[in-house]
Amino acid sequence: MTTSRWVELEGTANTRDLGGLPVAGGGTVRAGSLIRSDNLQDLTEADVERLLDAGLEVVVDLRTDVERAGTGPGPLAGRVRHEELSLIRPAHEVAPGAVLPDRWADGATGAYLHYLSDMPENVAAAVRAIAGPGGAIVHCAAGKDRTGVVVAIALEAVGVPREEVVADYALTNERIEAIYHRLVSADTYAADVARIGLDAHRVDPHAMAAVLDVVDERWGGAAAYLEKAGFDDLGGLRVALVS
Repeated sequence: MTTSRWVELEGTANTRDLGGLPVAGGGTVRAGSLIRSDNLQDLTEADVERLLDAGLEVVVDLRTDVERAGTGPGPLAGRVRHEELSLIRPAHEVAPGAVLPDRWADGATGAYLHYLSDMPENVAAAVRAIAGPGGAIVHCAAGKDRTGVVVAIALEAVGVPREEVVADYALTNERIEAIYHRLVSADTYAADVARIGLDAHRVDPHAMAAVLDVVDERWGGAAAYLEKAGFDDLGGLRVALVS
């Protein structure tokens, strides 16, 4: 499967524009309104100018403070607003097995549900930034797990059909080798990435589908989850994303 949503930048491996995804009831996601990506540290000046020319106004950085400290400020620092919103609570603050349904306690689905359960205020803040003026780019290290969860919640909240959300999540597998080699070449990630191996970094669409099923069961859907987490401007999110 291929898609025209890929944004070919020199300094990233997994950047794509969510523009063009259909929205229930009519309309599509507006091109340039929401971009997802892996780490932005290696953007070239040409990449930066391309993003700025496309209307980028905010970077939503889902990495931890440790990751940011290891890589230093990226080339978009000082050029657009940055929201630093880790989805991983420090280990000493998290109770073992925190509030996850037993059947999803392990693997990617469990990790994704931890993001939603442990850090709802940061998920809400990320979506609030997406709903602001101008284009937003959401990223973590690989652009697949933390980024995938925030993007999925935002898209579901405005009515993008679930099959489209899950299919977009799965597109990362088209670039997984490039993502892996990019991370393994970075001191901050090299040891962990090499230890886990390439195949373990592939995404499983069933994992994201399972997360969204639990969001329905536990919170009443993405929009209700966001409202409980502190984001109540669904109309503003639709204005920002849907054309």
